[in-house]
Amino acid sequence: MRKIALPAIIALALTCAACGKVLVTDMPTAVKTVPVDTAAVPADTAVAPVDTAAVPADTAAVPAYTAATPVAVKDTLADVKAKGVLVAGVRGTAPPFGTINPKTDLNEGYDIDFVHYFAKKLGVKVEFKTVTASNRIPMLLDGKVDILAAALTITPDRAEKINFSYAYFLTGKKFLAQKGKFKTLKDFTGKKIGTAKGSAAEKTLAAAVPESVIVPYNDYPTAITALRQGKVHAVSTDEAILAGQLSPLEKSAATRGKFEIPEIRISTEVLGFGIRKDDANFLKFINAALIEMEQTGEARKIFNRWFGPQSECPINRSKFMIMDKNPLSED
Repeated sequence: MRKIALPAIIALALTCAACGKVLVTDMPTAVKTVPVDTAAVPADTAVAPVDTAAVPADTAAVPAYTAATPVAVKDTLADVKAKGVLVAGVRGTAPPFGTINPKTDLNEGYDIDFVHYFAKKLGVKVEFKTVTASNRIPMLLDGKVDILAAALTITPDRAEKINFSYAYFLTGKKFLAQKGKFKTLKDFTGKKIGTAKGSAAEKTLAAAVPESVIVPYNDYPTAITALRQGKVHAVSTDEAILAGQLSPLEKSAATRGKFEIPEIRISTEVLGFGIRKDDANFLKFINAALIEMEQTGEARKIFNRWFGPQSECPINRSKFMIMDKNPLSED
């Protein structure tokens, strides 16, 4: 298989109907935030991006771990085979990567399909545990889950705590805002921007729009509700997640045509599956499975199901491919 260096991968950023200029920024540790009174953001009964009655909030499903004591290093691959179950930490309110189908009450999404493939290859069952942007890494380190399949952006800081698989998705952070209000990055100066608490977007926004006020929410549906109520001026995260949140807005007569994802991109990033440090056998298995999925066309098939032209979140995969190279490597 032909290997592609990191600069080449970044140049192949995913595009929607139209994409803006790419600005790759450094991520400072200081983040300008304001506290959020979640009780002040009631559910919008007129129309909701996500059926919160049928889809429980991430925090309701999983304790909010704020610290983690890494479990003793073990062979997860052997452990999963022995117990016959692969426990995956996934998102519950981040379509199309991970959500809960209100009709079947089952987890579904892009990440979910990959986990099903891993489990099938291992010959075991799957157990999904809902995680949030802030508790997903602690959940892995605490041994509550075997793998993170949770729209997890690969960053150097996170790589110090956990191992990442080969990149399986290329994306970038953009904004979801009222249609026609924002044309350039400067337009967000002094504005309130919502995102998920503990997400990479918090640091990225602090670097890209230092004069904005970052408002963290427990999940994206809550942030979108705040946007519709005028409590924030925009919501920022990965473009693919924003596309998943925009889709229900376009289906509703009350919000159709009122919101958009402007042609403003503030980063280009890759996603990976999270594995505990020193868990070499399991990491090797996951990476081998990913390469196999790319070679057989299974990875593209899953992509087309959730992001293809006929999907609710159409994004161009372009020339991106899963490759046998650590995306953090510079050579």
